[in-house]
Amino acid sequence: MARFSWTKKESGTLRVKTFLAQRGVSHRMFSIMKRGNGDILLNGQHIRTIDEVNLGDTVTIIMPAEESNDIVATSELPIEILYEDDNWLIVNKTAGITSVPGRADRENTMVNRVKGYLSQQGAKDLVPHVVTRLDRFTSGVALLAKHRFAHGLLDKQLKEHAVDKRYYALVNGDLPDDHGIIDAPIGRMDGDFIRREVRADGRISQTEYWVEQRFGNQTLIRVKLHTGRTHQIRVHFNYIGHPLVGDEIYGGPMDRGIERQALHAYQLTYYDPFAQTDRTVKAPMPVDMQQLLK
Repeated sequence: MARFSWTKKESGTLRVKTFLAQRGVSHRMFSIMKRGNGDILLNGQHIRTIDEVNLGDTVTIIMPAEESNDIVATSELPIEILYEDDNWLIVNKTAGITSVPGRADRENTMVNRVKGYLSQQGAKDLVPHVVTRLDRFTSGVALLAKHRFAHGLLDKQLKEHAVDKRYYALVNGDLPDDHGIIDAPIGRMDGDFIRREVRADGRISQTEYWVEQRFGNQTLIRVKLHTGRTHQIRVHFNYIGHPLVGDEIYGGPMDRGIERQALHAYQLTYYDPFAQTDRTVKAPMPVDMQQLLK
């Protein structure tokens, strides 16, 4: 079982449930603790959620371990680790690897490989929680939580789009502006399970970009997502007439020396509630995109 502790540094009195809720412990987490023989301690002693916390008190929650799900296969194939601690695993996902098991692949996805890695490390929690998901043919930084409590603590950041995700993309043509924001709603195409498009009844979607380098017929850009829609970058740049090089689904040119969309998640910044600090992790540009730029 995993233990997490906080010491009350502010004056005044709070009920245990309020104190923990302020630190991201959701109603669902309380239910999991109750069902799974978890516990809440005040200065090492068992307490109830209605009890009070005072200045200097330490509250500890004990979360039951998550048992391995046999439905999710364990893969021994390698995964590149960019950062790891007791709560987080950040990997550099290779293009062509699906993030989670699905119709395309159920045995060797990023999640299957991470499960295999955790098993090799002797971890007790063997259920990887994908926090930031990348398309199959997009490479770069992907954040996973090692346990459901860590994932739950990031839910609010994800909903408020406070997780800062940055990408490199090579788009077709010469973008007219060095900086811009594409603000256009995105929704699923009628009758299409995969593709998205800009449409009036879509969800609010905002993509900011900066030109990094111009090649005349192509433009390398840095991109920041202000929302997190499926295929957002690919859809938005196709919408303004500059689809990504190698993006067959959204009309990008396919004869430029790369076999997938030229899109790489090069940087991720999030607030780590355990360490109480911002953390930034970067992934170098992959070889296929480096060769393309040359």
